[in-house]
Amino acid sequence: MDGHRDGTADPVVAVVGATAAGKSDLAVDLALRMGAASGGAEIVNADSMQLYRGMDIGTAKLAPEERRGVPHHLLDIWDVTRTANVAEYQGLARGRIDGLRRRGTVPVLVGGSGLYVRAALDELDFPGTDPGVRARLEAELEERGPAPLYARLAESDPPAAEAILPGNGRRIVRALEVIELTGRPFTATLPEHTSRYPCVQIGVRVPRPELDARIADRVDRMWSAGLVEEVRALGERGLAEGRTASRALGYAQVLHYLAGDCDEDEARSETVRATRRFARRQESWFRRDPRVHWLDHDDPGLVDRALELVHT
Repeated sequence: MDGHRDGTADPVVAVVGATAAGKSDLAVDLALRMGAASGGAEIVNADSMQLYRGMDIGTAKLAPEERRGVPHHLLDIWDVTRTANVAEYQGLARGRIDGLRRRGTVPVLVGGSGLYVRAALDELDFPGTDPGVRARLEAELEERGPAPLYARLAESDPPAAEAILPGNGRRIVRALEVIELTGRPFTATLPEHTSRYPCVQIGVRVPRPELDARIADRVDRMWSAGLVEEVRALGERGLAEGRTASRALGYAQVLHYLAGDCDEDEARSETVRATRRFARRQESWFRRDPRVHWLDHDDPGLVDRALELVHT
């Protein structure tokens, strides 16, 4: 499908873009406006870290009152000790999207995890795994750390390396595993941008200098809101042992602080730097998708323009 209405059903709407761009608020605004004019609209989360229970402040998860009565799906479904699995997320997200569409409700997918967005929306199947290859790569990761594996990935598949954080050992291992099993770059296993549903994707655009400032302000607000205390409490629930959750932006840095590896100011500064690097990767990922319609975050008519795209 080409990403527009097919004449038989409302499209799935996706709100994408970099962290701190304002995606969550726009998604709620759209859901409220579409819900008032149709059979309703509900939000489906596509932020890989908002899947985790208790990871609220550091993921900028909307508080219940900020959701303004709009139902949100796939928030707070996993414990922090659980390793994320995009194929499992795909099944959950498609189940929610299909269920909403069957009852005439518009699904509004929102998040900045590019592979999760594609997993939910596109004709995308994930290659299998080989326990032997996986175990060997994980042993190398444990022994040597992520840096040499990341360097190998950057040499064999630069686009994949651009999309994966250098410290995300789990995703680096997965990409190298796919390359070894298929003999092709990991990104070559991702097909062309072919939508599973009639879909409209809206990208929220923020100029880079302003985005950098927004990220710094957001990190300051997270610290003031109690991020360190949140991480400390999650530590009692096994956060440090969680292979995915422990590497989340902000959480990884605070864990290093709590372990005595750096002071608190260093942890805060590194969170800002790492988040800015991640935002650039997000922008690069979504800009490669020709289906995304980019709108300026500060356009006074942002919601109206987004709705025009939905109803085109």
